[in-house]
Amino acid sequence: MRFAEFQELRQRHLSASPSLLDAAETNVYRALAPIRPEPPGDMSKVHRCDLARAWLRRFDLPEEWSGRAMVCRGVRHGLGVVFRRLHAVRARLWLPGDVYPVYFELARAAGLAPASYPTLPAPALPRSPADHRPEYLLLANPSKPLGRYLSDTECAAVISWLRESPHRHVLIDSVYDLGAPFAPGTRRLLDTGRAILLHSVTKGWLWPRTFGVVLLSPAQTEWAEAFRAEPPTPAQLRLADRLLTEHSDVPRQVTDELAARAERLFERLPDDVLGAIPTASRTCPGNYFFPVDIPAETLQHECGVLAMPVSVFGESDWSGSVLTSLADAFGPTPTMARRPQGHSSGPHR
Repeated sequence: MRFAEFQELRQRHLSASPSLLDAAETNVYRALAPIRPEPPGDMSKVHRCDLARAWLRRFDLPEEWSGRAMVCRGVRHGLGVVFRRLHAVRARLWLPGDVYPVYFELARAAGLAPASYPTLPAPALPRSPADHRPEYLLLANPSKPLGRYLSDTECAAVISWLRESPHRHVLIDSVYDLGAPFAPGTRRLLDTGRAILLHSVTKGWLWPRTFGVVLLSPAQTEWAEAFRAEPPTPAQLRLADRLLTEHSDVPRQVTDELAARAERLFERLPDDVLGAIPTASRTCPGNYFFPVDIPAETLQHECGVLAMPVSVFGESDWSGSVLTSLADAFGPTPTMARRPQGHSSGPHR
């Protein structure tokens, strides 16, 4: 089921059954609109090189990497540029099949025929042998809808995968990492010298498709011209400068508000549903996606909870579903209700 189809179905269910607990809202920009900074009113000129250095400083990365920090208009734009370069070198591309359908749309638009690997209920890296072709693995850290960072064991598996061939590289989508510096696993992968990091102000500052950085690995520095040919607009650069300087605390505010919403969700869930959410997802800072090993139909009909089927995120053989904490019921002034008692004898506990 595609995202738009599910949204129509969701509205029908909520209209027909107002008592349903809506745990399927995904619009973080609407939910957190009061936190989003206003754009600047001045017309000052901002240089990309200065923004690249400011971004590196924020995330405690070496300033001498500024020549590899490519300013772009966000992760989608950055991936579009990267995917065109991968097509030019006839690279093999692996995408997470159950994270973000737009990954596949961007790859196919660039002429690639991507393969996929699952991340639910846990990431399972591709096992095919390496060959002479360049090979790229895209992963998100933290990963959605998995709702957590890669574990130490999973990071070690990615590094092992890289070591199997000098032609292998990893692309890291860090848009959901709201902290600074980046997560330890992300930094470990950067230390391999074969990771390309993508980040933006989309989630931390609630400004999608505005400003981002693609940190190239030392092996891809020749890609710089492709990024320089597609710069953000002057207005986008001014906004990015204001976000990084005058509003540097907004990602912490976003994290705190999302943590409060998550707690309100947990208070409303039946005991057995709450227990089915992995601890790592429940405790991941800034997370608002919570996978549960219970089908969406079961949650709706037996627990009164409206959840998202995994098919909304892409192809998956997993039978579970995904809860979110963005609905109005979990906002600053929610309509509270006592948590229903769990079904202790249920098969999905």
